Amino acid sequence: MAQSDGNFAELLKQSETRAVKALIPGEKISAVVASIDRDTIFLDVGAKSEGIVDAFEFVDETGTLTIAPGDSVEVFFLKVSSGQLLFTKRIGTGSDSAHFEEAWRGAVPVVGTVKGEIKGGFEIALAGGVRGFCPYSQMGLRRVENPVEEYVGAQMNFLITRYEPPGRNIVLSARALMEQEREEKRRELRDRLEIDQVVEGTVSSIQPFGVFVDLGGIDGLVPGAEVGWSRVDNLAEHFQVGQPVKVLIKSLDWDKERIGLSIKDTLEDPWQKVEEQFASGTSHIGAIARLAPFGVFVTLAPGIDGLVHISKLGSGRRISHPREVVEAGQNMEVVVESIDLENRKISLAPADYTNPEEESHSQEREFKEYRQKQKKQSDNQPEEGSFGALLRAKLAQKKR
Repeated sequence: MAQSDGNFAELLKQSETRAVKALIPGEKISAVVASIDRDTIFLDVGAKSEGIVDAFEFVDETGTLTIAPGDSVEVFFLKVSSGQLLFTKRIGTGSDSAHFEEAWRGAVPVVGTVKGEIKGGFEIALAGGVRGFCPYSQMGLRRVENPVEEYVGAQMNFLITRYEPPGRNIVLSARALMEQEREEKRRELRDRLEIDQVVEGTVSSIQPFGVFVDLGGIDGLVPGAEVGWSRVDNLAEHFQVGQPVKVLIKSLDWDKERIGLSIKDTLEDPWQKVEEQFASGTSHIGAIARLAPFGVFVTLAPGIDGLVHISKLGSGRRISHPREVVEAGQNMEVVVESIDLENRKISLAPADYTNPEEESHSQEREFKEYRQKQKKQSDNQPEEGSFGALLRAKLAQKKR
């Protein structure tokens, strides 16, 4: 039985030894906080020796420790020192500069502060007074309009891409780390995102053709036609970078890294109540949204435009283009003539418009009424001045 226990202990020791040897510098693992002793956090990493990490790496701006025993944390393995496994969340959060070489070899993130612009990039202040250099192209995933204003003074995470002992020539890249993080998030999103799913994101870029939205690691595009039910000519007037938005996923192409999004499909369809709001024959005041050779589009409500045909413009005068009598942005009082709900079309007419055909019928009707009235008056009065009237007058005189 003792031999069996000995064999079990030996197997356990070998297993733990393999677990330790399996860790390589720079490897990222998930560990559990076993205990906290002043400046040291002890981690349960599934090996015989506990892992340790400096507590200051988990202190916020107010000096408060942000984790407690039992919490799960993600850390990077640095090396074995005096039988202990050394881990870090990121190098450079304190004054220790001893691990920059390990960070370079193991691709462990380091934290630095952008001190200023120098030729070709930026000077980065690292822990312990160490200085590094980050080229312009490696500061981020996207080009920024004003890099000095954007970066100087900011504290950022970097990967060391070049290291020359004893740390006198350190080249850094924030972009490389961002790409790693984006790839990790991309794998998570690939398992989670589905077509027709509504998710939340933030506006990451505004272009003339649409709005890019960060879904938490990868960007999707909301084309201009999908930003809302209303036509938007200048997207920058309606959106700003960092703005939270709710979007519906319309397409997913992971091979080409293209995600099609829609903001419009998350909003209530204004055409569902159009017949109630704009019944035929009712008058409304709308704004002329745009001019076309065949007429003008008038916005009655967000997402609801109607068309006034060119033949109904000009107050009866024939015109060759609507610009001769109206302009975009101008208010116009209109009457709803008809609604085509299936094709989402509304036919409008200016409130003072009269159909020439109807006007002709009206004039003819008025003329007939006038003639009838004249005839009636004629029948009720004697024909003074006529030959018959004169003859009757002569006969009356002879009788006297």
